[in-house]
Amino acid sequence: MIGDSTMSVLHSALAGLAQRQRVTADNIANVNTPGFLAGRTDFETSLRGAVRSGSTPAISGGTTLRSLEPTNTNGNNVNLDAETVIATETGLRYQLALNALDGKYNSMRTALRTS
Repeated sequence: MIGDSTMSVLHSALAGLAQRQRVTADNIANVNTPGFLAGRTDFETSLRGAVRSGSTPAISGGTTLRSLEPTNTNGNNVNLDAETVIATETGLRYQLALNALDGKYNSMRTALRTS
């Protein structure tokens, strides 16, 4: 693939954000399921580490673990308000990363047209 480290980071971030969207949707779908523990996705830690070390980040969804937040009486710990905020924030971050990647591709297209 033609690209640079910024594009690799953006692709990795998009994969992690997509995984977070899937996990959040699963959490919301199970808001009333007894014993269900909300999932939490972390891709930022490995992405940050790869950027700091100068290595190419892996394009994966990151790590998804079950939340250890307190549960309600049926053993479920999904908080619909919190999940809605996470879903909204994730969607906005995804759009931001797409816009940045689109800008990189537009720069490449412009450079190819003028050469």
